[in-house]
Amino acid sequence: MLYPTISELTKNEFNRYELALATAKCARKITDEYVQQREAAEKASTGNKETDRNLINSINKEYRDEKAVKNAINRIHNGEYTLVRIENEEETPVVEEAAE
Repeated sequence: MLYPTISELTKNEFNRYELALATAKCARKITDEYVQQREAAEKASTGNKETDRNLINSINKEYRDEKAVKNAINRIHNGEYTLVRIENEEETPVVEEAAE
């Protein structure tokens, strides 16, 4: 059985297609964040194997070890990102970062 379930993620307000679109958008944001962190670590690399390992470890572990889609689903489930339907844009859901 999948966890979290689709009904938990959508709270019965969105369908599976809308959830898939929103998850893909969230995964893209996560991938972009990972790319930025990796580029920063590569720019800071010196060519020394021991110090460069520490730079790679400076990349957020969540980005390094987990797939972007899994991270997106977890963030949606935890409330870090929320599904929002914008009526003017062809009923396509949007992922927004939750206000803290």
